[in-house]
Amino acid sequence: MSANPIQSASEAGRSDTGGTRQASQLVRAMYQLLELADIQVGGGRPQDIVIRDPQRLAERVFAQANLGLGEAYMDGLWDANQLDVFFEHVLRARLADKVKPSRMLWHTLRARWLNLQSQRRAWMVGEAHYDIGNDFYQAMLDQRMTYTCGYWAGGARTLDEAQEAKLDLICRKLDLRPGMRLLDIGCGWGSLMGFAAEHYGVSCVGVTISKEQAALAGERYRGLPVEFRLQDYRTLNETFDRIASVGMFEHVGRKNHRVYMETAQRCLADDGLFLLHTIGKNQTESTPDPWIDKYIFPNGDLPSIGQIGEACGGLFVTEDLHNFGADYDITLMAWYANVQAAWPRFQERLGERFHRMWSYYLLSCAGAFRARDIQLWQWVLSKQGVIGGYQRPEPAASKA
Repeated sequence: MSANPIQSASEAGRSDTGGTRQASQLVRAMYQLLELADIQVGGGRPQDIVIRDPQRLAERVFAQANLGLGEAYMDGLWDANQLDVFFEHVLRARLADKVKPSRMLWHTLRARWLNLQSQRRAWMVGEAHYDIGNDFYQAMLDQRMTYTCGYWAGGARTLDEAQEAKLDLICRKLDLRPGMRLLDIGCGWGSLMGFAAEHYGVSCVGVTISKEQAALAGERYRGLPVEFRLQDYRTLNETFDRIASVGMFEHVGRKNHRVYMETAQRCLADDGLFLLHTIGKNQTESTPDPWIDKYIFPNGDLPSIGQIGEACGGLFVTEDLHNFGADYDITLMAWYANVQAAWPRFQERLGERFHRMWSYYLLSCAGAFRARDIQLWQWVLSKQGVIGGYQRPEPAASKA
C-alpha cells in the first residue's frame, strides 16, 4: 500500500474533516492501516474488530494516535473480538510508526525535556493509580498482592505460584541470609518484604508514595520485622545489606535515573547487591504512550537498556541481566480474568467507562509484551564487582 493515502488523510484530519472527501480519506486510510496488520472490520478472527462510528474513530486516531484510539474505545466507538490479540497484530505491524499527528508533538517534547517525576509530582501516580481502592487490587492480584510480573518458567500453574516463584527468585538472586537488612524501593503492598522476612529471616524497610499501600501493608505484615514508610526514595540516607526495587523504576523518569542510582549506591553496603526489576523499552529515543500517561500511570517513562546502563556508569557493576518479558503477557491475562470475575462487585462504584479503560490497559499491555514491543528485566548490580564472578541461581521448581 502506498503511504500517500495515509499522509493525505492525516493532513485532512488536521484541517477540514467536515467534508465528504476528507472524511472518506480518513476512513479509507484507517482501513488500509488495519489491512497492514491483517485486521478486518466485522471479521470473526480474534484480532478483528467492530467499528460503530468509522468517521469519528478515524478522526481521533489520525489526530491523537493511541490517545485517540484508547479514548474512542472507552467511549464505545469500537470493540475487538480479543483486544490483546488486536494489539499484538497492531504492534507487530508497527502501525504506530505510520501515524504521527502534529498535535502530539507537545507530548513528545514534554516527556523529553521536562522533569515530570520531580519530588512534588512523584506523588501523582500514587493518588491517581494505586489509591483507587485496596479491595479492587485484592480482587485482581494474587493473595500477596504482587503488582508486578510473575515468573512462570519453573512450572507455575497459577498466579499465586508464579508470584511466589518470582519473589523467591529475587531473594535467591540477592543471596539473602538471616540477619540481613533489605531496602525495598517502591515496596507496593509489601509482598517481597513479607516473603523475605518469612522465608529468609531478614528485616526490611520499604518506601512507597501510596497512602493506601502503606496502610494496608502495615496491617497485613504486623508482627514481622518490616517497616513501611510513606517516603520519596530521594530522601533515603542509611545503609542496607541488600536493595530491591520491583516495578518502581518505570515511574522514576529519564531526568532522575542518575539520582535514583546515586541514592541506591549511597544506601548499599560495599559488599551488597542491588536487584532492579523493571519494564523496559527497545528504543531509547521514544515517547511514553500518551493514553497510558493520561489514564493509568501519570508521568511514567519506561527506560531502555542504554538509559539504565548510562545511569549506572561509575556507580555499579552489572553482574546479571535477565529478560523474562514474555511472562508478563501471562500475568496480565491472569489479572484480566480476575477483574472480569470480580467486576459485578465494582460495577456500581467504578462504572462501565472505568471497566473499558481498565480492560484496555491490561489487554493492550498483554499484547505489547506478546509482540515483544516492551520487555521485563531484572538487573543484579554490585558496587565493586563480586569477587570470582556472580552466578545467577537456577529457577526453583514449582511446588505444583
